[in-house]
Formats: sequence, structure tokens, C-alpha cells
Amino acid sequence: MIKEKESALIAELKQGSIRAFERIYQLYAKRLLAYSVQYTKCYEDAEEIVEDVFVRLWNNREKIHTTESLSALLFIMSKHHLINAYRATLNSPVYEDYVDYQNKLSVDEAANGVDYEHYVRIIKAAMKQLPLTQQRIIQLAKFASLPNKEIAIRLSLSEQTVKNQLSLGLKTLRGLLDNVLFAFMLSILIYCE
Repeated sequence: MIKEKESALIAELKQGSIRAFERIYQLYAKRLLAYSVQYTKCYEDAEEIVEDVFVRLWNNREKIHTTESLSALLFIMSKHHLINAYRATLNSPVYEDYVDYQNKLSVDEAANGVDYEHYVRIIKAAMKQLPLTQQRIIQLAKFASLPNKEIAIRLSLSEQTVKNQLSLGLKTLRGLLDNVLFAFMLSILIYCE
């Protein structure tokens, strides 16, 4: 009976029925969200993944076979989005810096260490201490992964100015973060005594 309902919904969806799409969303969105939150540990990221899955479902509705299980299809699509999101996190320059930071800590300190979100907050707080131009350049270069030429165009600066400000900003930021690392390690030593 459920399989027949799914087949009918898929057939309607393939014809462009918004009603069928909304019904599918009502049936599966909460389950997909719960599934995604398990892995992302972030409600907003999980919501974005679910939205992407349903957008992809709508855009590829003609390719769906009426014999497919909607549940299986949607969960497989979610799984692929989760994998891609995880890979994006691993390739993030901020995540790479976080891994380097964690590697500097001893094993015991890492166990008590700073979680990734806390580390990102530390970086953002340190960045606020930089001049505004350096903040913008670092944001565009390291968080948005834009090339220097594109940053120069966006900020109406010369490419050489972008290179210089990026270098100065990162040097200052590293110094600020080293101070944070030192203070963090000192607090652990005091706490452990």
C-alpha cells in the first residue's frame, strides 16, 4: 500500500505537481533533518542539506523511476550531501589551521582541548583586532577562497596591496593566535596543579 502511494506521488511529481512535492516534503523532511543533524551536529547545516536535497529532487524529478523507494532515494541524496559537506570542512583553510593548532597541543591537552566552533570564535575575535582592510582581505582570501586578483577588483585595491595586506594580516593573526595558544596552555597548567 505504501509502495503504491509512493509510486503515485512520484508519478505526480514527474508531471510537475507541486502538491505531490509538498506531500513528499511533509513525509520526509523531518526524518531527513534528524538524520542530517546526527552527522553535522549543527541544526542550520542540517536544514541547508535537507533544502538542497529537496531542490535536487525537484530539479531531477523527470529522472526518478516510479519503482524507486522515495525514502531510500532521499536518504542516499542526504548521505551524498553530508559527505560533500564533510569534505568541504576538511578542505577549509580554517579547519586546516584548527588541525595544526590541535597538533601543537599534547595528547592530554587535546582531550581537554578547544572544539572546532570555539576555535573559529577565537579566530574571529583575533581578526577583529586587525585593521578593517586586512580583515576583509583575509575573509575573502581564506574563507571565501578568492584569488588576489578578484579581491583587488572587489575592494578597489591594487593586487600588490592585497598581497601585502594579506601577508601582514596573517602574520599579525598568527601572533595573536600564538598568544591565545600560550594563554590556553598556561590555563591548563594552572588548572592541573
